[in-house]
Amino acid sequence: MEIWINPACSKCRSAISLLDAEGADYTVRRYLEDVPSEDEIRDVLARLGLEPWDITRTQEAAAKDLALKDWPRDDASRQRWIKALAEHPKLIQRPIITADDGTALVARTEEAVQDALSRNKS
Repeated sequence: MEIWINPACSKCRSAISLLDAEGADYTVRRYLEDVPSEDEIRDVLARLGLEPWDITRTQEAAAKDLALKDWPRDDASRQRWIKALAEHPKLIQRPIITADDGTALVARTEEAVQDALSRNKS
């Protein structure tokens, strides 16, 4: 499994601590440095079963600069949102865990991390 993190984020550090405590096998992706492409964002959204606006941090400065709150949330605008996430990765909600079973989840709670761990047990 892979976890997208920002090391400055307390929720990310908590998720990593929990994964380590469980002895999980995972790869860390510091997504602010190793920025996901638009295709990778589309793939993660499909795995999450979410839309790009569902994983957008609308309180970030970049979101306010782009006036994201005013953007339509519809199929016609979906690509515009994905492009914004790729160009401004700080807007991506974190941490995101991609599980070995093909799913993904936003792991902001201990329960979500446990859910990701359960998806990776064979």
